[in-house]
Amino acid sequence: MAFREYEDINELKRLQRTIEHVLKDFIHACDELDLDYYAYGGTCIGAVRHQGFIPWDDDVDVAMPRDDYEKFLSKGLSILGDKYRIDNARTQEFYPSPFSYLALVGTVNVPDFFEHCKWTRSIGIDIFPLDKVSNNPIRRMHQLVGTWFWGRLGFLSATPKPYLPFDGLKKDAIYFVCGVAHKGLKLFHISPRWIQKNWERCAMLAKNEDCQLVTDFSDRHPMKWSATSDEIYPLLESPFDDFTVKIPHDWDGLLTRQYGAYMELPPMEQRKNHYPVALDFGSY
Repeated sequence: MAFREYEDINELKRLQRTIEHVLKDFIHACDELDLDYYAYGGTCIGAVRHQGFIPWDDDVDVAMPRDDYEKFLSKGLSILGDKYRIDNARTQEFYPSPFSYLALVGTVNVPDFFEHCKWTRSIGIDIFPLDKVSNNPIRRMHQLVGTWFWGRLGFLSATPKPYLPFDGLKKDAIYFVCGVAHKGLKLFHISPRWIQKNWERCAMLAKNEDCQLVTDFSDRHPMKWSATSDEIYPLLESPFDDFTVKIPHDWDGLLTRQYGAYMELPPMEQRKNHYPVALDFGSY
């Protein structure tokens, strides 16, 4: 994703506070249902480096073990009520990703790379399932190749224009190919839900194994995000603005492996956010 600075800093602050509202409710639901989660990726960096949002960031990511993730999907709304919706490829025909999104009903927050997607993104948080990584090299390769293939296909089934970090003829050529693939999926009635089932089948190939690692298979480089149980547990608490969030036990080791010198502020050209082309706070 690209970085674009908000022209109105107050709009960014309002968006961050609204997302925090969603995060607080999510944490409450997890506590009520006795589910594990932790701040993931840039959200974890924000917690340990800034005790809140990275100043220019405008989204929240959390990760959950697969079993807890499934329990949240099935029972979370019983705690959260009807002001929320859980969006994923199981529930939304044009949802573009293999993970879920806790959406605040009555709001809109569409970044530019979802501008051409028929799923309308609300203000909310991303929820990533953590699946076991197989100890068997062949099965592990099946997981890695399968989730990469079905994940990319799922995105193309939802939108003909994925985000590309470059311009020029190369971008035009890739968009042409993506557009052809998108139309082909529609022509042959390839269901996004069927694609998601295949992605989940690959991601959960090791669910009955006694594995050392879990990871987020939705990422293009899953092994970079893998972690052992000892690296994750016992979970710790970290300040996040006026509340606390869970973070992995070895947060420093994981963030160093994933980002390098994560305590240093990156230069402008390496910063990332989800600058919206459509933003509506509704009643919030």
